[in-house]
Amino acid sequence: MKDLKNNIAVVSALAAAVHTATKADAAIVDLQGANSATVVINTGAIAGAGDFTVSLVHGDESDLSDSAAVTAGDLLGEFPASLAADSAYSVGYRGVKRYLRVVITQNSGTSIAAAAVIVKGHLNLAPAV
Repeated sequence: MKDLKNNIAVVSALAAAVHTATKADAAIVDLQGANSATVVINTGAIAGAGDFTVSLVHGDESDLSDSAAVTAGDLLGEFPASLAADSAYSVGYRGVKRYLRVVITQNSGTSIAAAAVIVKGHLNLAPAV
């Protein structure tokens, strides 16, 4: 079996929690040193007939003051139109921007239990630390 662990870096983007705000902005993740990235979303319970969606923003400024929505052309795969309870999703990012952020938006309902990680791959320096 080949070694994957030493060739990826997993970054917590949105801590596992019950999110009740209309928009949950994840941490800004610096992709420097990685030549690929995959966003992984994990969901738990959804309360109040909730409709929640995922989007990504990217930019070159560390505070994402230049942020723009990631377009379908910069994604490998797609997020569902609405997140389902107790599910996992992964979508690749192939854009060229340095910083990436996950955004979960509440369109209706009460809350969602969710978390997001970004898996950085094809690292310039391995093993990952």
